[in-house]
Formats: sequence, C-alpha cells, structure tokens
Amino acid sequence: MKNISKIAAFLTVAIILCTPLLSHAAGPGFGGDVNDGGSCAAPLDGGMSLLIVAGIGYGAKKLARKKKAHSENTAD
Repeated sequence: MKNISKIAAFLTVAIILCTPLLSHAAGPGFGGDVNDGGSCAAPLDGGMSLLIVAGIGYGAKKLARKKKAHSENTAD
C-alpha cells in the first residue's frame, strides 16, 4: 500500500512539474487576418461594479461588527 501511495505522489508531482512545458502562450491579439476593431481591451462593465459594491458592503459589515464588539467591551 505504501508503494502505491509513493508512486501516486511521484506521478502527481511529475505531472504538475511537466504541465508548464506542454502549454504555450499565444501573443496578444488575433492573427493578421482577423479584424478586431483595433482594440483588445477588456470591458469593465456590470460585473466589476458588482464586485466593488460587494467589497464595500463587506467592509461596512466588518466595521459595524468591530464597532459593536468594541462598544460591548467598553460598557462592562
């Protein structure tokens, strides 16, 4: 049983280490035959604004919880 786990661990590490050798990144944009409109920028739309609002809400919740805990400790 120990041999099987050692072999599985070795194969897992070998696959993780060899995976970057098998992947090749492409350059920016498309090939020369594709008209991309001249811009490859990613749009910042509703998803980004939802993440910002969620972050602000999370921060406000943490701040309110911290203030409540502080007021309970000083009231004693």
